[in-house]
Amino acid sequence: MAENTNTQHDNAETEGKGRPTPKRKEAQSKNLRPLVPQDSKEQRKRDRARQRERENVEYEAMRTGDINKMPRSERLPWRVYIRDYVDSRFNIGEYFIPVAIVILLASVVVSVLGAKYAAAATISLVLMVIMYIYLFAIIIDVVIMWQKLKKKLVEKYGPASVARGSRSGTYAWSRAIQLRRWRLPKPRYAKRSQYNKEEFK
Repeated sequence: MAENTNTQHDNAETEGKGRPTPKRKEAQSKNLRPLVPQDSKEQRKRDRARQRERENVEYEAMRTGDINKMPRSERLPWRVYIRDYVDSRFNIGEYFIPVAIVILLASVVVSVLGAKYAAAATISLVLMVIMYIYLFAIIIDVVIMWQKLKKKLVEKYGPASVARGSRSGTYAWSRAIQLRRWRLPKPRYAKRSQYNKEEFK
């Protein structure tokens, strides 16, 4: 009689749940998930495709000037301010690359013709002097620019905007020695423009 009672009790539990009660090990094994996807190669391929797509969108945004889709670092308020400040002024260093190329080519020509013309050595020396004078002028211009810009950044955005980790100084001078057409993000204002003249003076 007792055996029949136990059997009925077990059947009742099974009928109430609709299925037998699983063991603890079985329940835990169902909750386990592999740490590495089974098809890791395919997953990496999809990740690279998504990354390329994101980079293409960000590059296009920097080329067209769409701040909302630029990389997060380029959307920082003080970086936007740095770009506008640099792009609104005349920078001596922005012609560094073409000037350096011209002087380099001229030096090569002078070296080739050096055996034929006595003045070749003098011309070569003059070219080197011009190059050093130009580099010195760039350094002075960048230092003056950064001193003024640094003061403005601290006033508007606090010391964090010019801290060493922010790399604001590097960002400013590297943009100042680039040709305008090569700058990314694209300049929003023309050189020597009247944009915010009172603030940038």
